Amino acid sequence: MRAVCYREPFNIEVVDVEDAKILNPTDALIRITSTAICGSDLHMYEGRTGAPYNMIFGHENQGIVEEVGEGVSSLSVGDRINLPFNIGCGFCANCEAGNTGFCLTANDKDFAGAAYGYVNMGPYTGGQAEYLRVPWADFNALRLPGEPDDEFENDFITLSDILPTGWHATVLAGLEPGNTLAIWGAGPVGIMAAYSALFKGAERVFMVDHNPHRLELAEEIGCISVNFDEVDPPEFIVDQTEGNGVDCSIDGVGYQATAPTGEEQPAIVLNQCVASTRATGRIGVVGLYVPEDPGAPSEEAAQGRLLFQIGKFFEKGLTMGTGQANVKRYNRALRDLIVSGRIRPSFVVSKDVSLEEAPDAYERFDNREEGYQKVVLKP
Repeated sequence: MRAVCYREPFNIEVVDVEDAKILNPTDALIRITSTAICGSDLHMYEGRTGAPYNMIFGHENQGIVEEVGEGVSSLSVGDRINLPFNIGCGFCANCEAGNTGFCLTANDKDFAGAAYGYVNMGPYTGGQAEYLRVPWADFNALRLPGEPDDEFENDFITLSDILPTGWHATVLAGLEPGNTLAIWGAGPVGIMAAYSALFKGAERVFMVDHNPHRLELAEEIGCISVNFDEVDPPEFIVDQTEGNGVDCSIDGVGYQATAPTGEEQPAIVLNQCVASTRATGRIGVVGLYVPEDPGAPSEEAAQGRLLFQIGKFFEKGLTMGTGQANVKRYNRALRDLIVSGRIRPSFVVSKDVSLEEAPDAYERFDNREEGYQKVVLKP
């Protein structure tokens, strides 16, 4: 089968690899119909994670069931399914509690949580390929109505990651109807967080970024854009909220945050969230932070230690929620909102390309080019 494979920093290739196949009775095999490139994939693409040669990328996947193991009871050949990016066993303490993003058994490393095609997230190949093995298929698969490539194809693909993660960000931030919210990062997750917040009844949503095309998209869905090349975000946000700050804030950027100078400053977004959020407010962090980053700008940051303003955080009585989304907690309800027409998150998808065009799409997405806000590969 054809698959997107890592070679070296800023270099991927689409090559022939061994066909995906069922390994365990609880597995299913799917033919991929859509698989998206995620901002998290760029961390590997840029060489920041130590991804191994020939690793197959892709954790946002959906397709058609081609084969099921003898232990699979709820899926049949021909079923259309979407897959959460995080893989859960379904029977460990965390999975039973709904914390499927932190499965205790799915990862073969000393790490709670597993995913498709992501370094340190277990022995699972990614879905940027023609076929994909799905472990614990009964538990992990979300069945979808309709047919491949129908009007909902690009809505449903957001269910793997960016829509549940954006929704999860608002949960971590404690957003309630009538609240004001500030979001850092107008990438796909940040846009989905804003979309979720507005759907939930946020009074105002400030979107902090400096990419004009991304800020324009944020404005189109009702956000107030804050270009950090032009204004100081905390100063602007506090001024716009009667000197109090927003009720809650979201870090959708993570450890590769940059200052207006272009210099990488891993803690700048966290500290600006502290400065911009009112006393006793809440911060939600879904931007990726890692325990080790060999490309970090300082020795401390390379070991995952950041200069966070804990004093001001404590003084203001702030609280913080962090971590990846437990996709299964949200995806069924979000699917039904899509089917009913209440939400249509496909507006964030800016480009459909073939699997063979993945190297060019990665380069353009990494450069934040207009038209490459969110790319879906069609094998």
